[in-house]
Amino acid sequence: MSDNASSTTGNTGAITGMTGGTRPRQPELGAGVVILMAVAAGLCVASIYYNQPMLGILAKSFQAGPGEVSLIPIVTQVGYAAGLLLLSPLGDRYERRGLIVWTTAALTLALAAAALAPSIALLAAASLAVGVLATVAQQVVPMAAQLAPDNQKGRVVGLVMAGLLTGILLSRTVSGVVSEYGSWRLMFGLASVSTAALAALLAVRLPRVEPLIKVSYPGLLLSLVGLLRQHATLRRAGLVQGLLFAGFVSFWSSLAFFLEQPPFRMGSSVAGALGVVGIVGVMVAPLAGRFADKGGKRRIILLGAASVAASFALFWLGRESMAVLIAGIVLMDAGLQAAMISNQAQVFGLDASARSRLNTVFMTIMFTGGAIGTALGAQAYSLFGWAGVCGFGAGCSLAGFAIQFLSPATPSAQTAQAD
Repeated sequence: MSDNASSTTGNTGAITGMTGGTRPRQPELGAGVVILMAVAAGLCVASIYYNQPMLGILAKSFQAGPGEVSLIPIVTQVGYAAGLLLLSPLGDRYERRGLIVWTTAALTLALAAAALAPSIALLAAASLAVGVLATVAQQVVPMAAQLAPDNQKGRVVGLVMAGLLTGILLSRTVSGVVSEYGSWRLMFGLASVSTAALAALLAVRLPRVEPLIKVSYPGLLLSLVGLLRQHATLRRAGLVQGLLFAGFVSFWSSLAFFLEQPPFRMGSSVAGALGVVGIVGVMVAPLAGRFADKGGKRRIILLGAASVAASFALFWLGRESMAVLIAGIVLMDAGLQAAMISNQAQVFGLDASARSRLNTVFMTIMFTGGAIGTALGAQAYSLFGWAGVCGFGAGCSLAGFAIQFLSPATPSAQTAQAD
């Protein structure tokens, strides 16, 4: 089927439509709730990135080599992809606040298990659980899209995504500093405590949001296949973003090892601190959301992919310059975030009653790309050094650009099936 097919026919017809004939009245979305959602998305998704700047420290702590310790971020990304596939669709079926609160509480326990892990194998197991449960961040984003007025969805999603992206960037900075001057166990312990406090706050402040459909869990999962088949826009958005994200995570998972070598000879705290400069790019998210509301999604995605490709050229050409490295990080983060907001705006507009599942498919593809990028990026660094990472990242982003550029422009009428 194509994107202009009705969302109430075909493979998803029995479950994507609203039940009872009328849509439940949704609570109003105040500014305080939007800020809380942005904080929640950022803090929860940060959990899957704490381990990246501490890989050198973990290698020494467990007397493991780079290949073995790279298993930790790989299984975390795999867990996140699995959680997106298995947990995120539940947001369309169950009351959202309760689902978010209980998943956040479970994430607290997984982070505590990581802090106490006595071996690298058990740390990997705990990291897998952290990845699965950190997908609660992807419950928050569809909730914001559901509560936002139609003419503000891009802006609200952009603000929540800005919080999520800030969490991704700051997680590396905080983790790098705490791990180097404290310990990696302290980092996971602090993360567990802060997530527990977040769960309590979410239970008090988030509004109840009732589901729009009634369907069994197996039917919910089966509907993902129907959505993927039905919407060409969804397939393209996921693939493009997955390619960009593969390059992004290959850079960050290799950066700590690169900075330990000449001419820099720097520790994990510096690798983490470089995440701060990417916050400049976070400002792109709300702007991209506003532009997406006005119909400029395709151009933003192309510009974002081109920016990510250009950043890897800078990483290679300026491999001995910290200033050029910083400029490349800003360019990469800005491009990735602009493309993500525009892709999500397209995806959320496809079917109002299936936003969690649409987001599930989109994010599963994206983070599968991230898991593959982490694994291949580690191999590229092991075999070819920094040139391998830069070549891999540039190739991924150029492939994403080509897919978007060669695809037919999607009329707004096909992608703006709002509530």
